[in-house]
Amino acid sequence: MLADSYDVVIGVDTHRDRHALAAVRSFDGAVLASCSISADPDGYRAALCFAAEHAPVRRAWALEGSGSYGAGLARALAAHEEHVIEVDRPNRGSKRANAKSDELDAIRAARSALGREKHATPRQGPTHDALRALITTRDAAVHARSAAVNQLRALVATAPDTLRERLRGQTTPALLRRARGLRTSSKAPLDERSVILAIRLTARRVEQLIGEATTLERAIGAIVNETAPQLLAEPGIGPISAAQLLISWSHPGRIRSEAAFAQLAGSAPIPASSGQRTRHRLNRGGDRQLNHALHTIIISRLKYDPRTSAYLARATLRGKTRRDTIRSLKRYLARHLYRLLEHPPPPISEATTIGPCS
Repeated sequence: MLADSYDVVIGVDTHRDRHALAAVRSFDGAVLASCSISADPDGYRAALCFAAEHAPVRRAWALEGSGSYGAGLARALAAHEEHVIEVDRPNRGSKRANAKSDELDAIRAARSALGREKHATPRQGPTHDALRALITTRDAAVHARSAAVNQLRALVATAPDTLRERLRGQTTPALLRRARGLRTSSKAPLDERSVILAIRLTARRVEQLIGEATTLERAIGAIVNETAPQLLAEPGIGPISAAQLLISWSHPGRIRSEAAFAQLAGSAPIPASSGQRTRHRLNRGGDRQLNHALHTIIISRLKYDPRTSAYLARATLRGKTRRDTIRSLKRYLARHLYRLLEHPPPPISEATTIGPCS
């Protein structure tokens, strides 16, 4: 328990401009002091002074929103080697049913950390921050590209007959080329001129978003190749999946075991036995982006990796469904990738290569 290791827990309720702090005594949950700081370097120094005054010996920080509004404070505390615990924000329903203020939320954060047996460490580090920014922006570009392509096809479907016949039935690259080359004259009907303008501009938007996504993917691949080349050497793992693995894992020691990593990924088996039937079901919790990365890797391996496809064939003969087999494969993959991340193989250098005897 946290109370066995720390005398005071400082709960922090984070917001965009200001953070609320509350120092709570560990053994009885009493509130020692509270304050409000600005969300900037001056405020972070004030937070350390507050901690030195009210928790001078053994202290821990229970931080809400360490990946958003509290990211700056989390980095500042990590730089001063403070022990930081990540806690979830309370549900909106519980806030409506009880009193609400920033100070009370900070107290709840501290007491919530005291009531848990297992604690999460915030994700941190320049590599994590860089990959998260690139992945988030790339995902937004990909989603916007899909929406723009759908809009382009909808414009084609409702275009005048002569224009629709020229553009329908095309693949997306061919449609973009033809749409980019569309021209009209002032003598053309108003509806045709308007539709051609809309199609041409939408096609340009799609191409721009494709270029943005490609540029971001190159930057992500360069970081992953420098940080964790052992991931890219694994079958079925590309730069995007590897980047998500690094974002969720963050840094060595953050996740205590491979079982905890599987639980975080939502790949740990959940018992679902009933009567005389013994089975497990899929886990719907955890980090869904990490779970999606594992799923993408497994689907790729089922197509291109002979060992994975052979395992699926053997499991099918034993009466397992494809879904159960994928669940088992994801659990194995989580164990294997956790070990690769925590204990990467040493780089192979020319100086350590053993050559033939002279």
